[in-house]
Amino acid sequence: MERFAAGEPEAVRDLYGRYGRAVFTVAMSALGNRHLAEEAVQLTFLQAWRAAARFDISRDPAPWLYAIARRASVDVFRRERRHGGGVPLDHDSDIAVLPESFEATWRAWEIRLALDAMPDKYREVVEATHYLGMSHEQTAARLGLPLGTVKSRAHRAHRDLAKRLSHLEEATA
Repeated sequence: MERFAAGEPEAVRDLYGRYGRAVFTVAMSALGNRHLAEEAVQLTFLQAWRAAARFDISRDPAPWLYAIARRASVDVFRRERRHGGGVPLDHDSDIAVLPESFEATWRAWEIRLALDAMPDKYREVVEATHYLGMSHEQTAARLGLPLGTVKSRAHRAHRDLAKRLSHLEEATA
């Protein structure tokens, strides 16, 4: 964060590498449209870059980036609503929707960060089964793994996610 606050171009790439997927998750959950979400991600990192010198480097950048991503998504949503769209949609269901609640997008942000922190072998199984809706058999075929390996990795991944996300349950209790 010192490098980022000092304006080093490589530092913004590092920050994007670490938080880009989480920012995209927030934007996608708020906007429901891949093109608009990508625009909100770009806007988020541009705004973060412009404000980098004011960022307190002793703090965790995740909440700061989340807040910027949330505002950028709302800004993109309002602009699209005001101008009537004009962005090609990916699917019939891929439309700009009312932004989700703060709590829902925060949960999505936390889940994405937890997934990104997991070892690749576990994250791949979770993403295939939950995000792509694949069965364990389909996941095994896609990843070129034995079915038993996929099942054991899924079990370990869910246990790991539950531990990483336990603070969400405590916050809502």
